[in-house]
Amino acid sequence: MYGSDKVNDEVASERTAFRRTEKKYKLYYDQDSKSSKNRKKRPKQVDLSEVLDFKTISESYDENGDLPPGIVAFQCGFDRPVFRLQNCPGFSFIPGALGIEEQCRWIKEGLTSFPQPPNRTNHNAMYGPIHDLFIAAKERKVLVEDENTHTSLDSGSNACVSNEHSYKWKFCEEHVVSSRGKTCKSISASALLRKLRWSTLGLQFDWSKRNYNASLPHNKIPDALCQLAKRLAAPAMPMGEEFHPEAAIVNYFGLGDMLGGHLDDMEADWSKPIVSMSLGCKAIFLLGGKSREDPPLAMFLRSGDVVLMAGEARECFHGVPRIFTDEENAEITPLELHLSQENDFLKYIRTSRININIRQVF
Repeated sequence: MYGSDKVNDEVASERTAFRRTEKKYKLYYDQDSKSSKNRKKRPKQVDLSEVLDFKTISESYDENGDLPPGIVAFQCGFDRPVFRLQNCPGFSFIPGALGIEEQCRWIKEGLTSFPQPPNRTNHNAMYGPIHDLFIAAKERKVLVEDENTHTSLDSGSNACVSNEHSYKWKFCEEHVVSSRGKTCKSISASALLRKLRWSTLGLQFDWSKRNYNASLPHNKIPDALCQLAKRLAAPAMPMGEEFHPEAAIVNYFGLGDMLGGHLDDMEADWSKPIVSMSLGCKAIFLLGGKSREDPPLAMFLRSGDVVLMAGEARECFHGVPRIFTDEENAEITPLELHLSQENDFLKYIRTSRININIRQVF
C-alpha cells in the first residue's frame, strides 16, 4: 500500500506545471551517445525560444526604449535599469549588476573563504569541518580517515565533537595514501571540491530543521559583501529602510546539477528581499507562482546578474533546472580573460556556476 502511494505521489509531482517545465529544460543526453564509451556524450537539443533574455531586453531598452509587454524598467541609483515583472510584484532583475572584477572577487571568495569553518557545507555531515579545501585540491591532496583518533561512540571522548563523528579526517599527500594501500578510507580534495553543493555564511541554516540556528558557531558576513548586498537590495526595500544582511547561502552547480522548485520562506520579514548574485556559467532560472501548478516563466541568468525577491515574490516557487557549460552557451569569455593567469579558479568556473543569496533573517 505504501509503495503504491509513493508511486502515486511521484506521478502527481510529475504532473505539476513547474515539474514539467523543469524537465523541459533539464540536461538530458541522446541515447546513442550514452551507449558508446568512446563517443563524447551529446546533450539533447532544447528549445530556448521561450526563455526570457534580460540582456537582450536591456540592450533594446538602451537603444530605443522598447520593452516587451509585462516588463517595466526604472532607474534606482545604478548605471543600468532595474527590470520588474508586472504580474510578479517584488521581483526585480538587474542584468550585469556586477562588474568583471567584482565577479572574479566573489568567485574566489566563494571557493576559498566561504566554505571555511565555522561556516557549514554539505560535507559536514560526512566529514565534519574541512579546512582549506580549495588549497588542498590545488595541491592534489587526499582527505583520509585519521585512524589514530578513532574512538568508540560510547567512550565519552569529546575529541571529535566538532565534526560530530567518532573519528577525524585530515588531508595527506597522495603518496602517503598510496603507501597505506586500500586499508584506509579516503577521497581526493578535487573530488570533494566538485561535490561541494552549498555553504552557509553568517547565521547558520539548519537544513534538518529548516530554520536558522543562532547557537551554531558562526562569523558575521564579510563587511564588503554586506555593503554590496545593501547597495543591490535598495531597489526592493521598503521606503526609508536599510537592508541588514545576516545570513547567506552559497550554492555551487556543476554540469547536470539543478536546484528543484522551492520557496525561501524561513526569514521573519518577507518585505525584505533575498539578494541573489549569479557567478560563472549561464543558467536557466524558473519563476513560478504560489502553487506548483502555476506555469513558471523561464529566464537566463548570466554571470554578474542579480535577482531580488521581496514581498509577494517571496511566495513564488523558483528553481534552476539547467546550467550551460559548453563554450557556445556558457558565456563566460570575460571571466576567462580576467582569470587567465589563475588557472585553478579558471578551471573550476569554466564548468560551474556559483550563486550567492543573501538574506535579512530577523
